Amino acid sequence: MTTRRTLLTAAAALPLAAPAILRATGARAQGDDAPATGPLAHRTRPFAIGGLTVTPLLSGAAVRDDPHSIFGLNVDDATFEEVSAEARIPADAAQFFFTPTLVEDGTNVILFDTGLDPTGMTAALEAAGRAPGDVTHVAITHMHPDHIGGLSQDGTPTFENAEHLAGATEMAAWEEDPSDAFTAKVLPIRDRFTLIEPGAAVGPAEAVEAFGHTPGHMAFRVADGDAAMLLIADTANHPIWSLEHPDWEVLFDMDKAAAAATRRELLGMAAADGTPILGYHMPFPAVGYVEEAGDGFRWIPHSYQLFL
Repeated sequence: MTTRRTLLTAAAALPLAAPAILRATGARAQGDDAPATGPLAHRTRPFAIGGLTVTPLLSGAAVRDDPHSIFGLNVDDATFEEVSAEARIPADAAQFFFTPTLVEDGTNVILFDTGLDPTGMTAALEAAGRAPGDVTHVAITHMHPDHIGGLSQDGTPTFENAEHLAGATEMAAWEEDPSDAFTAKVLPIRDRFTLIEPGAAVGPAEAVEAFGHTPGHMAFRVADGDAAMLLIADTANHPIWSLEHPDWEVLFDMDKAAAAATRRELLGMAAADGTPILGYHMPFPAVGYVEEAGDGFRWIPHSYQLFL
């Protein structure tokens, strides 16, 4: 019998098509023979922001049951099911995506976050025509396992040639109360990290305070002249259950009130300015626009605008 769950799982197995038209900026499209290590084949979707090449990297994907145990903790089952039905998505399962991002300006090759593990991260980089040794900077938005998992393995750094950067507030919080992932992935290479504050420049990117999801969670504004986009990391991590309803509580938000306030602030800025955003867990290629809608926001998935 075909169910919503089997349809969702089958859809997860389908390869994602590379763009047919890319702006001539040296952007690379992944071939059909690229390696895959999960339910979705790795794909890259490079595009231009001014003279920059921005490449979302699908480093992993997973189906999660019972998404109401993650999103909308402060609403009842009936509300969650009604909102899901209106959006034509199942209320009993969710497709998660894990999308680190590569930003290149001709000199710097900057990787924002590192996925679940070195294997998936390396495969995604290879699909983009890059290797870990090519990365000049690794910028960590926050230190949840799915963002630091690719940093190291058994104490050996994945990105040997890269300067590592993390927020000072974030680092201090996890040093005071370390998680297993922090202990395994960050502490062995702690001496490689330079600590930064909101407003710090990382090549063509600027760190933006986005506290709440974690104590020092940061977004990054990537810009070249008037062309810009916002890497929102986990500020909003689902187009319906988080972005459309910014006050819905999310299990992984450590300070739920602060996280909701940050969602409203950053998404409101992006909506007002018409700035494209890239969300780490948004449906791949994780790029889109937002506009104000009701008491929240509407997600407008990117189609082809940035490829032309």
